[in-house]
Formats: sequence, C-alpha cells, structure tokens
Amino acid sequence: MKRAALLLGLSLAAIGGPARSLDAPVKPARIVSLNMCTDELVLRLAEPGAIASVTWLSQDPRNANMAKLARTIPANHGLVEEVLALKPDLVVAGAYTTRSTVALLKRVGVPVREFGVPRNLAEMRAQIAEMAALLGQPGRGQALIAEIDGRLAALAARRGPDHPKAIVLRPNGFTTGRGSLVDEILTAAGFSNLAAELGIDNYGQIALETVALGGADILILNTTPGGPPSLAHEILNHPVLARLSDRLKLVALPSKLWTCAGPAVVDAIELLIDATSADRRGS
Repeated sequence: MKRAALLLGLSLAAIGGPARSLDAPVKPARIVSLNMCTDELVLRLAEPGAIASVTWLSQDPRNANMAKLARTIPANHGLVEEVLALKPDLVVAGAYTTRSTVALLKRVGVPVREFGVPRNLAEMRAQIAEMAALLGQPGRGQALIAEIDGRLAALAARRGPDHPKAIVLRPNGFTTGRGSLVDEILTAAGFSNLAAELGIDNYGQIALETVALGGADILILNTTPGGPPSLAHEILNHPVLARLSDRLKLVALPSKLWTCAGPAVVDAIELLIDATSADRRGS
C-alpha cells in the first residue's frame, strides 16, 4: 500500500498536466514502448527523436529486427518507475505483457494504448495503420503497408505449383496450427500446414513421433541463432530430427522474423520460398 501511494504521488508529479486524449490528432513527442512487438512498430513508424524509450529486448539483434536503431534509444525493463521518470505523453504496450505497470499507469492518467497479437496478415495491416495513426504518422503507415503488399505480390508469383506439407517445431515441442499468423505465413509461402490438418489450433505441443510419421515434406525449426543453451531448445537438437533429414527438408527460420507482426514476416515467407525454389532448380 505504501509503495502504491508513493507511486501515485510520483506519477502526479511526473505527468505535470492533463493527460493527452488518445483520439486527439496530436503527434506525441515522448513515446515509451513496453513490448518488443510495439517497439518494432514504433521504431519503424515514429520519428526517432520522439521515442523516449523501448524495451531492452529490442536492443538484442538475436531477437529483434530493429536492434541497430533501438540501441540509440534508452531502454526500459517495463517498470512503472522507469516509465514515470521519462514523462511520456504516450505509452504503447502489448495486451499480455507488463500488466501491473500498465494498470498503474492507467490509474494515474498516463495515456496508454494496448495492442493485441495479430492472427493473420489482414490484422497485421490493421495494426500497422492503427499504430501509425496513433503516432501521427498515417502516411508512413500507408507506405509501409504498400511496401509489404508489393513484396507479397512479387513472392506469390514465385510460388511453385505444389503445396508441400510443412510443420513448424518450436522449443519445448510446440507447433503452430490454424488461426495463427504463422499458419497464414506458411500458406503465403505455398505450403500446407500439417499441424492445421492434424486439428491443432493456434499453438500446441506435438510429439516427435507425430512429426516423424506425419508425412511432412518440410520441417521448419524455429531458432534463435547464437542464443544461450536451454532445455526448451534441446528438442530442436534431438537425434530423431537429424535422421529425418534424409527424407524431409529441414529449414531453420530465425524466430525474430515472425515473433512480431510486421515487415519481417515477409522475410520469413521469402526465406521459405527460397528454400523450396532451390530444390526445384536442382531437380
């Protein structure tokens, strides 16, 4: 209770005036992002000088696509004290992260906008447009969406006539089924998602025996190059997967390309198309 009261007092001093309406057409000048995926959109769409802070996660090139720019901006760890000290006029956050911080910021009147997780490319486009409008940069949002659509159209023309069965294997044996952005990425690359055919919705665990016997043509390993070893990642190095390489194609796809919904998902689609295009050229 004492800590909450202290934070309330600090926040009132830090805000120093009425909160900005999130619907007002005012371009924010001190933006703080509390989520790696909102970081990326802010870094792509806002003026760098208007970004007060992004998360420390976005400064790691193994996990983030905009690490070079993020490293020029102060980092935060999602703590309410950090945010208040930055005196933001806009805070953007993910719908499932930093929940206690978001709740306290809202309680004291700091303008906060939360963003969910897009489940398909249409929702991704809508989220980009929403973020761009919030940042007072609608033109940048439109340009980014047009760039994405142009690349997607060019890649669609490169897809092969076949629809190979593919399955994604993540740490801890998780895969991605229907109703997810990854499922649509596989479809855009010209693949059939075996996990969706097996009845898996969104994210679920799958046994290696199912992977081995499921008739997949392509196994996509969701990896983090140079990441620290962990028990969760051990399954990606299982001997069964090495033996499967004799009869199905293994493709390593960096997790940062499709962890967040943004232009990098087009890079993921291109990588997958390139992997099968090389096979077609060699046959």
